[in-house]
Amino acid sequence: MSRLEVKGLTHVYSKGTPFERTAIEDLNFTVESGGFVGIIGHTGSGKSTMVQHLNGLMKPTSGQVLLDGKDIWEKPEEIRALRFRVGLVFQYPEYQLFEETVYKDISFGPRNMGLEEREIDARVREAALLCGVGDELLERSPFELSGGQRRRVAIAGVLAMQPEVLIMDEPTAGLDPRGRDEILSHVHRYHEQRGATVLLVSHSMEDVARHATSVLVMEHGKIAMHGSVSEVFSRGERLSELGLAVPQVTAVFARLARAGLPVPTDVFTVEQGEAALRRLLRERGVIS
Repeated sequence: MSRLEVKGLTHVYSKGTPFERTAIEDLNFTVESGGFVGIIGHTGSGKSTMVQHLNGLMKPTSGQVLLDGKDIWEKPEEIRALRFRVGLVFQYPEYQLFEETVYKDISFGPRNMGLEEREIDARVREAALLCGVGDELLERSPFELSGGQRRRVAIAGVLAMQPEVLIMDEPTAGLDPRGRDEILSHVHRYHEQRGATVLLVSHSMEDVARHATSVLVMEHGKIAMHGSVSEVFSRGERLSELGLAVPQVTAVFARLARAGLPVPTDVFTVEQGEAALRRLLRERGVIS
């Protein structure tokens, strides 16, 4: 069953002026309930503009965004409630922290949902635990924390609303590899535990290959490709034409295959690569 459906979505900035620019044009795609979609494309391809339409932060110039089959702009007065169901984490979300304590920041969304205090407290602590924010940090000022800790607090604030759809626009930007892996593991855990639908905008092909089940590729405000991880990343030449690349491990296995080694070329994660090499070594009697 489709959770999100985008039909003919177009957005024109400064329409009717000399500065008119079409950011996205005639986008059509669906996202199944519980899916995990990676969204890739070079800077300026329209990724951020597109995802801001999915929870009503931007209104289409034309076209529709449907949530569970209903146009999100059918009743504009309900758009605020929609944003509790479709959570959006911006790039560098820690810059949006503003409360006196971590607890108050994480509780801001649930409190605005009108929940009872007991439910708010339960959601704050569950989201904090899910994002690796310890109880000892809840009464501290978020501005006393490290950059990675603030990022986790900001994400916990969105997860505390328990959105059915979670959209993340470059959530690991600026983090070191360890911090990036930690953030994405929190997102993956939320996806599995809640059965949430997740859309992840990322410049990291490795992250998309590891976590997503399908990939949407954007180019000049249009959809260049949309399919499973295997379908998209097996088209290395087309991705190269778009200024993108396959995951590094995929490129390595392609070179090994060209060198004559009997290895698969549909390897997209390090874990898949390790398994493939172990099979090859066992077949040759190198390991048992």
